[in-house]
Amino acid sequence: MRKIISITVIGLLLLTVIFVFWEREKLSDGKLHIVFCDVGQGDAIYIKTPKGNDILIDGGPDDKVLGCLSSHMPFWDRDLEMVVLSHPQADHLTGLIPVVSRYTLRYFVTSPVGNTSLGYKKLIDLIANNGVRVKNVYTGEVIDFGDGTVFKIVWPEEKWAKRNLDLVSVGKKEFLSADGSGAVLGVTNLSGELNDFSTMILVQMREFDALLTGDGDEKIQDVVLADNGFTKIEVLKVPHHGSKTAMTDKFLQTISSSLAVISVGKGNKYGHPAKETIEKIQTVGIEIKRTDKDGEIEVVSDGEKWWER
Repeated sequence: MRKIISITVIGLLLLTVIFVFWEREKLSDGKLHIVFCDVGQGDAIYIKTPKGNDILIDGGPDDKVLGCLSSHMPFWDRDLEMVVLSHPQADHLTGLIPVVSRYTLRYFVTSPVGNTSLGYKKLIDLIANNGVRVKNVYTGEVIDFGDGTVFKIVWPEEKWAKRNLDLVSVGKKEFLSADGSGAVLGVTNLSGELNDFSTMILVQMREFDALLTGDGDEKIQDVVLADNGFTKIEVLKVPHHGSKTAMTDKFLQTISSSLAVISVGKGNKYGHPAKETIEKIQTVGIEIKRTDKDGEIEVVSDGEKWWER
């Protein structure tokens, strides 16, 4: 009996050591980690900065994003420094509903466009009820995490956004953030295309750059290029799941990335990524990674070098 107890205790100790070691691997290692979560036909990007700030950009079409977060954050960590909703469509926002329910958010960042879906209404209600600080962001703004990592907002441009929003059709007051900052959630748009309002972010750490584009496709890209002096980008998140209208030739050639990541669901009904887009990327010699074929894709940088993991 004692022998059985001893073996059991030893086994439990070994499991504890393995578990602790596994969780320690998720702690900050002084590098920038960008994880393109495999959430099917949608977008969800988890970022850990060198000092351990946890950021989530979009949440995908369901709760698969929770598995991505638990794979990269210690089980005891239930704080997200920032959550970004690029634009309010189901394949980007639905997974944020369980995230907001389970995690504590410091900031919720988005462009001011909204829609009338029940999913979006549920999300903004959760944001308001939890007292999360809300910030609308526009071209030229910079979010500095104080550890060498900065987020530069490259779209939407503020004047363009305000020209294309119908600020009368939805009462602003009910969508004000809980802290009274005046940030707006849920204003409908005149352009009729939510993709055009996608928050696009340039993530920078010294010599490393990654451009995260949401669904901001070719209709807005000439303006994006005109407003931002892009140099070579190491990693590009291909807009709109690699759709036929994902990128203009000029946009792709200007960005001149080394890696193009397509977040897309296997066998999706939209035919994403489009053959034309794949060929366009291949023509300029850019490596392609796809979540439908490669699963989760992680890029790591120390600010000088970068690599896939």
